Amino acid sequence: MFTGIVEELGTVTAVQDQGDALRLTIAATTVLEGVRLGDSIAVNGCCLTVAETADGSWTADVMQETLDKTSLGGVAPGTRVNLERAMALGDRLGGHIVQGHVDGVGTILRRTPSEHWEVVEVSLPPHLARYLVDKGSIAVDGVSLTVVEAGPSSFTVSLIPETLGRTTLGHKQAGEPVNLEVDILAKHVERLLPGTEVRA
Repeated sequence: MFTGIVEELGTVTAVQDQGDALRLTIAATTVLEGVRLGDSIAVNGCCLTVAETADGSWTADVMQETLDKTSLGGVAPGTRVNLERAMALGDRLGGHIVQGHVDGVGTILRRTPSEHWEVVEVSLPPHLARYLVDKGSIAVDGVSLTVVEAGPSSFTVSLIPETLGRTTLGHKQAGEPVNLEVDILAKHVERLLPGTEVRA
C-alpha cells in the first residue's frame, strides 16, 4: 500500500525489451534506503517489485498486463518517473490509500497556470467517471491529489508549487499520458450496493 506522496524523481537508465515484458532499471537514491529484493516501489503510481539492486539503481520486471493497462510501455532511457516506497505500518497517511494498481490511463488536456498554483485538466476513461466526486481523491501518476471538478470525461486538479517541483506533473505537457488510480473505497462501496453487477 502507498499514500500517493512521491518521495523522489527517479530516472530510467535502461529498458530491456523481453517480448511480452520489459525490464526497467531506474536510478534513485531515497527509495533505495533499506530496500530489499522483493520490496515494492511505485513507479508513476504502478506497484513494481524490486528484482535487482546496484549502486544507485534498481531493476523491476514489467509484465504484459501492466504494459497494457499503464503508461509504462512508453518510458525510455532518460524518462523521469515518480517513485514511492510502500508504506510502513505506523507511518503517517499523508495522502490517501493508494494500492499501486492502475485503473486506466488518462491524457493531460490543458494546463492553466496561476501565480501560485496550476490547474490541470486530465481526460478520464468513461468507466472510471462514477468513482470521482468533487473534493474526492485520485492518484495521478502516483501522486495523491484532490479532484476540483469531476466531469463525465475529464477532471481537474490544482497543483501547488511543492507538487509542481517534486513530481513529473510539474513538466508533463498536454497530450502526455498519465496513470490513474481511483479511490479504492469508492469501488468497495459500489460493489456492496444492492443490484450492482460484478464486472468480468
